[in-house]
Amino acid sequence: MKQTELIMGMPITVEIIDSPTQNYLTKVFDYFKRVDSRYSTYKKDSEISQINRGLPKSKWSSEMKSVMRLCQQTKSETKGYFDIERGGKLDPSGLVKGWAIHNAAKLLLKLGKQNFYIEAGGDIQVNGANSTGVPWSVGIRNPFNTSEVIKVLQLSTEGVATSGTYIRGQHIYDPFNQDRPITSVKSLTVIGRNIYEADRFATAAFAMGQAGINFIESLPNFEGYMVDEDKQATFTSGFERYVAQNA
Repeated sequence: MKQTELIMGMPITVEIIDSPTQNYLTKVFDYFKRVDSRYSTYKKDSEISQINRGLPKSKWSSEMKSVMRLCQQTKSETKGYFDIERGGKLDPSGLVKGWAIHNAAKLLLKLGKQNFYIEAGGDIQVNGANSTGVPWSVGIRNPFNTSEVIKVLQLSTEGVATSGTYIRGQHIYDPFNQDRPITSVKSLTVIGRNIYEADRFATAAFAMGQAGINFIESLPNFEGYMVDEDKQATFTSGFERYVAQNA
C-alpha cells in the first residue's frame, strides 16, 4: 500500500509492503502533521514561530528542547557549518525533516512493520525489502537534468539524503559567509545508518562547498556522492558498494 500527501510543504510518500492497512498509513501521516504544526516557520501558531517571537525557554516543550539540543550537537560536530540561526531567527528544519522521517520509521517498526519506504522531499528511509522481495532501489538524480537518474542505490536499512540547489534554489547557506551563495556544488548525497544522521550531515556538508565530500569521507559509516558545478562527480571510498551492479 502506497500513499502520498502534501505535508510540511513537500510531498511525503509512505509505502508499506507487509500486511498494510490504511490505519498504518494514517498513523504515519498524522505524525508528520503534528511535526509540521510544531516546527513550521510558516505557521504563525507553531511553537517555533512563537519562540521566534520571544516565547521564553521555560515554556518550550520538552520535545522542542530535545530538538534544539540535537541542533547544537550537530553544530558542534560540523564545526559550525550546521547552524539553525539566521538573522536572529531559529529554523531547525535542516534537522527536523530527517529526524521526523526517522521517528516515523521507528513508529512503523513498533507497529510490527518490517518492509517499508518513507520519502519526504527527496530524503528517504527504507527498511527490509520492496514488493518483489529485493532491497529498495533509490535513484540519485542528475542536478543538471532532473529527469535523468545517474546512480541507482540498493538499500535495505539505510537512510539517504540529498542536499542541493537544483530544485529549491539557494536555501542552504555557509554560516561563515551568509551572503555568498553556494555555487561550486550542485548536489551532495549522503548515505547513513538512518535518515536522521544522513540528513543533518548532508546539510552541513553542502554548506562546506567542495570540501563537504571530504567531511563525509572522514565520518565512520557514512558514504557520499557529490556533483560539482563542472558536472564532475566525486564519491567516498565505500560508496560503490551501495550502487546497483546492473544499473
